[in-house]
Amino acid sequence: MKQDSPWKDVVEELFEKFLFFFFPEVHRHIDFSKGFEFLDKELTKIIKDSATGKRIVDKLVKVHLLDGSEEWLLIHIEIQGYEQKNFPERMYIYNYRIFDKFRKEVISLALLTDANPNFRPNEYNRTRLGCEAILRYPLVKLIDYRNRLDELEASANPFAIIVKAFLKTQETEGQVQERYKWKKRFLLELYQQGMTRKTVLAIYKFIDWIMELPKAFDEKLYQEIQIIKEAKAMPYITTAERIGRKEGRKEGRKEGRKEGLEKGLEKGERNGIKQSMPMIHQALALAIQAKFGESGQPLVKRASQTRNLKTLQKLMAALTQAQSLPEAQKAFAPKNGQRH
Repeated sequence: MKQDSPWKDVVEELFEKFLFFFFPEVHRHIDFSKGFEFLDKELTKIIKDSATGKRIVDKLVKVHLLDGSEEWLLIHIEIQGYEQKNFPERMYIYNYRIFDKFRKEVISLALLTDANPNFRPNEYNRTRLGCEAILRYPLVKLIDYRNRLDELEASANPFAIIVKAFLKTQETEGQVQERYKWKKRFLLELYQQGMTRKTVLAIYKFIDWIMELPKAFDEKLYQEIQIIKEAKAMPYITTAERIGRKEGRKEGRKEGRKEGLEKGLEKGERNGIKQSMPMIHQALALAIQAKFGESGQPLVKRASQTRNLKTLQKLMAALTQAQSLPEAQKAFAPKNGQRH
């Protein structure tokens, strides 16, 4: 599974929270009121000639200190998911190359996502004839959080969900039903914590990427999420939008990114509606039964006869907000000229 993009995106989107969760001692020295800047282009130039092997994520960030002792410093972040003998050497090389480029203090941090509890390379040391070069750097292993699940459950930091999702992805390899259950739990958890739109979408994308499911399970899950989610002004991604994004990427290769995305969204909307309509009906029926029992059967029949997506979306919203059966019946009553 390719894991570079989800980590890269979530670190960029939630950088301050990333540092606070994994490296709190570093976080407490930074003045985030002055902003920060990712220097990816500069980092690419620095490491392009280095034959140090494949990485998951390399990030370079310019930040400002709270104590004012330096106008700014650089934080070099490595996220890697496999064992590599020369990992400490690469950390050392990148550290001094960044320092040589900017002549500013460089803080190197490592987050390892591999499964070996014994692989903990947090120091580079080279000594010869009285000459010694040393680099020690903070290192975090994600698998260590397996013994800190209570802490993850209690944390409001979005990276607690990310770590839980990552660990469960490893644990549920080849277990579709178990992964389905946990993915559903984590996505619902997003809407229950009152996070900002930016945070929700960043974590949503990460979970959706790493917790892969067969297509049929995937589409069923997102229809369930659409029904069950709280009736709040929180963002969510519909099945049609997700299909549209995939179509947009395909079309974009041929016709250009912007034009391809527009065509893909249009095509995905049509395909998504056609493919997911039965699941929308099923999810609505389950929600009605859960809320009103047998008394809600007329509403189930009304929903099953509806073939217009906008109407179904209105019915979903009305069902979520209805406080009584009569209130729901009123909302479900056909309107003159309404398309079904």
